[in-house]
Formats: sequence, C-alpha cells, structure tokens
Amino acid sequence: MQLSATDVDAQFDWIHEREPAIVSLVNAVREDLGEAFETEVAPISPEGYHETIDAVGAEGDLAVNVAALVAILRDLDVEGDYPGFIVDELLGRELAAMIAGNQPLRTLAEATFHYADIHHHSPESAGADDLDAALAAGVQTRLPGWEWTESASPFSVG
Repeated sequence: MQLSATDVDAQFDWIHEREPAIVSLVNAVREDLGEAFETEVAPISPEGYHETIDAVGAEGDLAVNVAALVAILRDLDVEGDYPGFIVDELLGRELAAMIAGNQPLRTLAEATFHYADIHHHSPESAGADDLDAALAAGVQTRLPGWEWTESASPFSVG
C-alpha cells in the first residue's frame, strides 16, 4: 500500500462521511455502558464527532497511521470471516486506541472497541464492522461526557 497526503485526506473524508453511523453507534454504546456502570454519560453530537476527527487528522504522524488502518480495514475481507477474525480485531483495537490518545484512554478505547464490535454488525466486508466499532470506540473515549473525566484526578501529584 502506498499512502500520499492526498490518500490520507481521502480516508479522512470517508471517516467524516461515516458520521451518521458512527455517532449513532457511539451514543448507543455510551447509553449501554452508562447503564452498566450506573452513571449518566452525555451523548456526542455530529459536531463533536467531526471536531474529533479533525483533531486526529491535524496530527500528521497520527493521521497517516490512522488512514492506513482505515484503508486496510475498508478492504479487508476473509472468506468465511472466522479465519480472519484475529487480524480485523487486532487492527480495529489499535485504530480505536490511536484515535483515543495516550493512556489510560488507549486501553479504555481498546476495551470499548470489543464491546462496540459485538453489538454492531455490517453486511459489508469482514473489516467493515470492526472499522465502525474502532471509530466509535476511539471517538467516544476521546470526547468528554464521562463524569470521571470532568474533574481533576484525586491522584494528581502537586
């Protein structure tokens, strides 16, 4: 695979076009996880989604890696799906983590990816539902809305 700046832009345009599906998935995941953890979690807006994708795209080194994973997952299909189960999970988990940022958000996005993935199915290629789940997990982890992210950590060293 060869990626140019034009290719990276094209992948980010495609990510932006996925907004209706991804925002819906993010909000469903947030609602489910909020119930599971007995907390209120604010939904995200289409604007928040686009701002997050723009922020990821603005970091050139990150953007090219995100674009590469998106391109691979968009094209990934394995006959019978199951034999390719590991590679699409691995790529999806890493994409979610890249979008989310540094620790502990990386690990939270990886965990959220698996939750989103088992609750989202696409009739497209094997990599398509993993791609949607990865975008949703990364974006939802990066955006505010969880109470624990709204205040300073009690573990901060002063």
